[in-house]
Amino acid sequence: MSTDTTLRPEAAPTVDAPQDRRSRRSRMAGRAPARPAPVAAVHNVSAATAALLGLVAIGAVLHEPVLIPPLAASAALVHCAPALPLAQPRSVVVGNLLGAAAGYAVAATGQGSSWAAALAAGLTLALTTLARTPHSPACATAVVIVLQEPAPGRFVPLLLGSTVLLVLTAFAASRVRRGAPRYPVYWW
Repeated sequence: MSTDTTLRPEAAPTVDAPQDRRSRRSRMAGRAPARPAPVAAVHNVSAATAALLGLVAIGAVLHEPVLIPPLAASAALVHCAPALPLAQPRSVVVGNLLGAAAGYAVAATGQGSSWAAALAAGLTLALTTLARTPHSPACATAVVIVLQEPAPGRFVPLLLGSTVLLVLTAFAASRVRRGAPRYPVYWW
């Protein structure tokens, strides 16, 4: 067994600078996801937009703002990245409900400030991580609750219904176009 620990100097690379820059750029450019086929992009965007317009229509009938920014982000995930753990039904529904719980818990302290909203978002991240329901828009749900203080008796049922509707529209949309990725990867 050899225990040779002498360091051997390595030869300096003999790559010219323009080649080195080109290869570095190509490595960086190769990390982005592939551009979707035009048909797939139109399908995904149309399905997400239809789901969001559905939430607006429901809100108009109920005279309640049902479409909130976190739900738009949730729609983008379930329709455009259906295989991600963040987009699975468990994460979308339970994650947003955990965000609501964290938001109301922090809001109960009487601090409707940006500091409290940031704390609620961090608490949501901790809860969704522990519950194995990662869903980044849920952090925004907590922020909305702290800053806007919606009545829980109206907001939580609307949030639950909206997230279930997003999941169901993604499920249906994934079955409409031939070759579309199946949603969900798992239900629970």
